[in-house]
Amino acid sequence: MSISRRLLLKTSAAGGALAAFAGGFSDTGRKLVKGAWAGDKPDHAISGNAPAPEFRVDPATGYLTPTSGQIVANVACLGCTTLCGVRVRVDVEKNTVLRVAGNPYSPLSTDPFLPYGTPIRESFKSLSRLDEKGLKGRSTACGRGNAALEMLTSPFRVATPMRRVGPRGSGRWEPIAFDRLVEEIAEGGDLFGEGPVPGLRALRDLKTPIDPAAPELGPKVNQVALLSSVNDGREPFVRRFFNQALGTINFVGHGSYCGGAYRSGSGAVFGDAKKMPHAKPDLQNAEFVLFIGTAPSNAGNPFKRQAMLLAKGRTDGVLNYVVVDPVLTNADNRAAAERSNWIPIRPGTDGALVMGMMRWMFENGRIDANYLSQPNGKAAEAAGEAGWCNATHLVIQQAGHPRDGRMLRASDLGWVTLDETERYGAKDAFVVLDPAGTPVAHDALTGPAALFHGGTVTTPAGDVAVKTGLTLLREQAMRLDLAGYADACGIPADVIAGLAREFTSHGKKAAANTHGGMMAGNGFYNAFGVVTLNTLIGNLNWKGGTIFGGGRFPDEQDGPRYKLASFPGQVKPSGTPISRPVPYEKSSEFKAKKEAGKPYPAKAPWYPNAPQLTTEYLTSGVVDGYPYPLKALFLWNSNPVYGIPGVRAQVEAKLRDPKALPLIVAIDPFINETTAFADYIIPDTVLYETWGWASPWAGVPTKTSTARWPVVTPRTEPLPEGRHVQMETFLIALAKRLGLPGFGPDAIADMEGNTHPLERPEDWYLRGGANIAWLGKQPVPDASDEDIALSGVARVLPALQAVLKEEEWRKVAFILARGGRYQNQAEGFEGDKATHRFKNGLLVYNEAVGAAKSSVTGKRWTGTAAWTPPAFADGTPMRQVHTVEDWPFQLISSKSVLVSAYTIAASRLRHLHPENPVGINAEDARRLGIATGDRIRIATPGGAELATAIVRHGVMPGVLAVEHGFGHKEFGARAHVIGGHSQPVVPEIGAGVNINDLGLHDPTRPGASVWVDPIAGTAVRQGLPAKLERVAAAA
Repeated sequence: MSISRRLLLKTSAAGGALAAFAGGFSDTGRKLVKGAWAGDKPDHAISGNAPAPEFRVDPATGYLTPTSGQIVANVACLGCTTLCGVRVRVDVEKNTVLRVAGNPYSPLSTDPFLPYGTPIRESFKSLSRLDEKGLKGRSTACGRGNAALEMLTSPFRVATPMRRVGPRGSGRWEPIAFDRLVEEIAEGGDLFGEGPVPGLRALRDLKTPIDPAAPELGPKVNQVALLSSVNDGREPFVRRFFNQALGTINFVGHGSYCGGAYRSGSGAVFGDAKKMPHAKPDLQNAEFVLFIGTAPSNAGNPFKRQAMLLAKGRTDGVLNYVVVDPVLTNADNRAAAERSNWIPIRPGTDGALVMGMMRWMFENGRIDANYLSQPNGKAAEAAGEAGWCNATHLVIQQAGHPRDGRMLRASDLGWVTLDETERYGAKDAFVVLDPAGTPVAHDALTGPAALFHGGTVTTPAGDVAVKTGLTLLREQAMRLDLAGYADACGIPADVIAGLAREFTSHGKKAAANTHGGMMAGNGFYNAFGVVTLNTLIGNLNWKGGTIFGGGRFPDEQDGPRYKLASFPGQVKPSGTPISRPVPYEKSSEFKAKKEAGKPYPAKAPWYPNAPQLTTEYLTSGVVDGYPYPLKALFLWNSNPVYGIPGVRAQVEAKLRDPKALPLIVAIDPFINETTAFADYIIPDTVLYETWGWASPWAGVPTKTSTARWPVVTPRTEPLPEGRHVQMETFLIALAKRLGLPGFGPDAIADMEGNTHPLERPEDWYLRGGANIAWLGKQPVPDASDEDIALSGVARVLPALQAVLKEEEWRKVAFILARGGRYQNQAEGFEGDKATHRFKNGLLVYNEAVGAAKSSVTGKRWTGTAAWTPPAFADGTPMRQVHTVEDWPFQLISSKSVLVSAYTIAASRLRHLHPENPVGINAEDARRLGIATGDRIRIATPGGAELATAIVRHGVMPGVLAVEHGFGHKEFGARAHVIGGHSQPVVPEIGAGVNINDLGLHDPTRPGASVWVDPIAGTAVRQGLPAKLERVAAAA
């Protein structure tokens, strides 16, 4: 039966989406009709031009025959930040990766994954049709992981070191010899005819303070900074150079403009604002999961593992889940509709939802009192719990008291006498009330303590008002009734109550999870609230609850084979980082202003409850020079100009000006929106060309370290002795030029005191592999000759034997052959409890937050989860400045299943998904006369962009949903001329909208700024005020 296109679109409930498919995916359709192959006739009638199979297995005998001319290697993918273990098929003669699939040993690609001792031959058989094993334990790579291999041969790759010609950002470059590159960066000089540029030798001043009047800022070497991206398994090497050898304190990743708000809110609960620990739902055993501001399998990491476990849980298991988000993604699956649901919410109001849920939980007695009442780890263990928290610990709540907002301690009651260096530290116990109401040290009780209390305790200095941490949380939850919380978040009160009821109906086998949706102007407290939901049901460390994860096998530590964490002459960085993640009250600025009678506000916000923040590096360090100016900026695979909302408008002029920032050096395989302003670009390796030791995020119950090793020869410029230009060879050469410690012929010591060289990348990574091999109760086995041959590790055998000792190289080969070291799946749990547990107490009340003050207003923050509307640095609500009348919409960002900001150049992905039409609610579209395919103009107080509309019921009214990864100005969207030759230009790479070009500055801050969360310092891209107009009808 023939169905016309018109009838299909008319009768389908998804007509808008199909129309978008017809318009936006037409090129894909034409290719499918014509045939995916380039020629007129394929090589094979059935398989077309597909490469020969990885191997063949005789279904009768099980005999395995490898395909000649290919190797199949287990390595790590870099198609996204998950860094999955994959297996790649390599054409050895052509030095080309043919295809990417899953590594059957890796928990990120397979469930169940193979026992670690499985021989490589048997791992291949497990993927085949022999006894249908391949269907039972499929090991897969996602579409993005397969397409990302185009990065290896991309025409936009930088293959040789480059030096700019003419003004910064002009897009003109000349190749530069490697030795001269190192010399110029090390020694400086009048490098571009624009005046003197200080080299690293001059900038490495470890003694002279940046500002003698503010010695806490540290030495002048801190005026050198490095911005990185995700840790791709090589970050410890880079830190060795910049932190430990050069000596700068300014080294920062991308978290503050990715998912940092969630991590900071989680860090508040886990008690570590710098490392920001977090847990993930145990999706294999959970009965109910509440995803808030994250779309499982789209976002939240590890994406592919989440998708795999969710699919199994909702088809074969007992998992039900709800996604609360302003936009509907593929996380809510209609094929299993009774197991998943989507609830729309207003952007930036997640805190109202969770505080409403908490109110219901308190009112209905649906908190885990047995868990919450245990005041220490021993009491919790005796009570059968897998962890504990500080819900019962007393907090001083007395205005004017010098320790108002601090935890009551044993020394406050005169129970112990400690010197000032130890008081209020680990030896100074917290105070709780025993069941009779008597104050006791928290670690003295062997049973439960009082959960709720508000009164006084007697101290040598008099009576002091106190409350338990849980009492303070309950007071925050009771500030609004359910109707008030519903008005704030747009979710009906009965739905809030229903979510709370369901969440508390599964014992420990329920979990709340979040991620990038927390990147709002109140993201810290929103995330603090989501993670506190888990605390209230005591699900941490439990099967089916939340798990901290097994972590990794660390390679860069001291031992058990080599000392990679320390070396003679290493520097301990000191001073204040550019982003000011320290208390303002310890600064010379505060002291001077206090003496003048007005200590607040500071010149700009300080963030003592946050890690280092890229969101402040460019605006503060480059534009404003606060607390001091940067003089050299290194960019390692980093792109903050594209990634930080609103930053381009604030910093572009200064990035172009060498007088504002004398030196910019990029280490990157591509020219992106930030590296386009560099003075020098050093090409780096990609994907399967290099070494490294990666690890997954939380959520994998077992210890996991994924290996990166070069299965193909790098396409960067070759150097003598078989080396290539890349990050490691550049930093080694630069260190040797400068005479820095930790690099060169005697840089690495083994545990017997013998020294070894750090002259090549493998000197570092293979010795790290030896550390990994010897961790645990016993070392890994030796690799067999067959394992080495079948896995392709024979390719790097000369390096293994040259670098490692006789007893080491086969063990490291064993790890490389399996693509990493993986603890066996059965070891993830001990009964109903996780093997690898978070041992410290969780914080219902965070003293560091509750006792800290805003450096802008001087007001104290709230120490528990709380509902606060999105606000600027001085506490002014965003909607008080940018009213609904002027800006009736709110912009949000969502993750793409296929496209990311750094895989946009992959043509396969662009053909499948050429742009990101902006999602508009159907009723909003009807009111404004907008149809799918229309051209629209989106404006915010930070800028305006043209876009294509897609009308959807799956978008919250008043919301405009923008998919991340599009709207590029570089990566091939603009021509760069290198040595007189122009790179190709593909305008399609610039298609769509980058929401970050519409980001806001903070109108309450003087100088340059972007809007960030006031506590976490994280970028705001969820809930940007906006307005919308139709520009033209669909073409």
